[in-house]
Amino acid sequence: MTMFEAILLTVATAATPLLIAALGELVVERSGVLNLGVEGMMVMGAVTGFAVAQYTGSAWLGMFAAILAGAAFSLLFGFLTLTLITNQVATGLALTLLGLGASAMIGESFVGLPGIRMNSFYIQGLTDIPYVGRFLFGQDPIFYISILLTIGVAWFLFRTRAGLTLRAVGDNHTSAHALGVPVVRIRYLAVIFGGACAGLAGAQLSLVYVPQWVENMTSGRGWIALALVVFASWRPWRILAGAYLFGAVTIGQLHAQALGIGVPSQFMSSLPYLATIVVLVLISRNKRLTLMNTPTSLGKPFVPDR
Repeated sequence: MTMFEAILLTVATAATPLLIAALGELVVERSGVLNLGVEGMMVMGAVTGFAVAQYTGSAWLGMFAAILAGAAFSLLFGFLTLTLITNQVATGLALTLLGLGASAMIGESFVGLPGIRMNSFYIQGLTDIPYVGRFLFGQDPIFYISILLTIGVAWFLFRTRAGLTLRAVGDNHTSAHALGVPVVRIRYLAVIFGGACAGLAGAQLSLVYVPQWVENMTSGRGWIALALVVFASWRPWRILAGAYLFGAVTIGQLHAQALGIGVPSQFMSSLPYLATIVVLVLISRNKRLTLMNTPTSLGKPFVPDR
């Protein structure tokens, strides 16, 4: 394997969980709901996927269990914010804290255990193509799921009637409700989808990226995924580009440390998060772009007529 191939593969591996989690949050926010609990759902997916894979010996079962764990966690958020009409920001933050604490308790007995890695594909003749063969035809299944998710979300949001309805709910839930659209049901489905994606992103961390369990192994990736949605102006293809940009920054700082560049390691480790802050500042200065693409009902509670 050449150095170019190695860097390309590691960038893809680092970008995949960001891409999946951000796509899920994109659908949630397009429905007008702001879920800040992505970090908590991701870490719950990571510990659940690792635990189930350990007990069953199957990384695939671990992945499906992680998806269910993320969806279940998001259902709690949905019940609190959509049924009980609690504050979405406070509830999302509480969900993150709950996920971090619960995952640490559940995963305590798994610390230090070798994980079960999800195997990558190998296609005779294609995977061996120089430079790009392993990147295109020799990845793990979750990588291909992330690409299919990008295509599927883009098609659903902008090419289907259901996607138009979801965006209408996010833009003006009062008008959508007046037209007979089931606002709460649509938002529940969007929230569950977002939670399932966050759980899958967590599974990628504990079954592919680093096949082991480490407390708080998401390391702020849920917050980066939230920033990615804004960075991409709520567009799926821009999220794909942004995820790989942030993945490249993450891997770049690791290679810089390995080469012994005379910069403190703490500064290098903070580069992905500094890049997130810079991007958000630049976007906030372009108020026209932000206002044009932001769902106008984002974060606003909807109280149906009794």
